[in-house]
Order: sequence, then C-alpha cells, then structure tokens
Amino acid sequence: MKALIFAAGKGERMQPLTANTPKPLLRAGDRRLIDRHLERLAAFGVRDVVINTSWLAEAFPAALGDGAHWGLRIHYSEEGAEPLETGGGMRLALPLLGDGPFLALNGDIHCDVDLAQLVLRDDDLACLVLVDNPPHHPRGDFVLAGDRLVPDTTATARLTFAGVGLYRPALLDDWRACIGDAAGADETPPRFKLAPLLYAAIARGRVAGLHHRGEWTDVGTPQRLAELAVQLDGGA
Repeated sequence: MKALIFAAGKGERMQPLTANTPKPLLRAGDRRLIDRHLERLAAFGVRDVVINTSWLAEAFPAALGDGAHWGLRIHYSEEGAEPLETGGGMRLALPLLGDGPFLALNGDIHCDVDLAQLVLRDDDLACLVLVDNPPHHPRGDFVLAGDRLVPDTTATARLTFAGVGLYRPALLDDWRACIGDAAGADETPPRFKLAPLLYAAIARGRVAGLHHRGEWTDVGTPQRLAELAVQLDGGA
C-alpha cells in the first residue's frame, strides 16, 4: 500500500513559525510532525509515500531526502505556488499513488490511530477516521452510524474528521460533477476541496468510518503545537 501526506498548505495561522518552515516540518517534542507520520507508515508496512508540496516546497526534499532514513521511498507531488486544496492535490498525486487503495494523512496532525483498523468493503470509496469534536471545531463534520458515514439529514451529533483516511482512486472519477463551477475548477491543474466528493459518496452509502478515541491533535495554532510538545514529552 502507498500513502499520501498532505503538506502543501501555507500554515497562515501558524505564523511566524511557518514563515520559513512548512508546518509539517515543525517540531513537536523531539521530532518533526511529519517524522511521526513517516515512522508510523513504515511500521505499518507502507513503502512508498507521496508528499504534496507548495509553500516552501524545496524544504521537504532538503529535510527528508528520498525517505531511506525510514526505509521508505518518498515521492514529491509539486503543486506550484498555490496549493490545490485536498481534492486537487489528491488528484494531481494519483499517478504516483497507483491504482490501488491508499492512505492519506494531513501533515499537520498528530494521531495514534491503528491504521490496520481502516477497512474498505468491496464497494467503498473511502474509510475516514473521526474523533470527538475539539473546542475549536464544536460542530464537527460527519455523522457516523455504526461503521458507516450517513447523510447529515437529522440533528444527529457530528464527529470531526481526523485528517486520516483510506481511499480508492475511483473517488476522484466524478470530481467535476461534484464540485460544479466552484472557484478553481477551471484552473490548470484544477483546485478543489475533497469534501464535496465525500458527501456525494456518503449519499450513495459508499463511505465507512471509524471513531478514534485515542490521541489526536490538529496542530493549527502555535498554542496547540506547544501543548502537543508538552504531551509528547511527558508521555511518548
């Protein structure tokens, strides 16, 4: 299995820390955020990792090289000066990810979920890891019923997407129909979010979900990075 790490964002809320360092290359405790992803992917048996880059793109190969340090082969999907969002970034990276299911992780999170728990049924297009809503995102993202994501048509409590998922490339097949004339759709390469494609797949009953109750942090601000560093220094 291959994996994609989303690392193209500008990290604007993390300024000034990200003025010269992409957010996934920031340190939390004794290692960079992305180092922990690479270690866990290698331990899981992944051998090829694609990292999508935009902001300070040259910093990634300079810091990570070809991945040999982790027993991995790292490939870089360069998006240019402006990030292509999650959907556009995933679509651009597909030639490097191949035809089979692949993992995708946000480069600016910490999560200790057991990757072996992510499973696709024959007809599934994705399996997403969800967590309890953090204070900074109280409304959540998706509704989970058992092990399936279901349309949000009731007042059922939502959970927050953890930024970890298992995907089939076919999720991107109808990307244009899903996003319509959204801004960025007509750019070359197109820039669009992944969420509309996931909502469409959920409506067809083709997305599984896993409620993770372990460690998870969305490192979106300097304060949360500092809190994560304390947590990791104390318990990892």
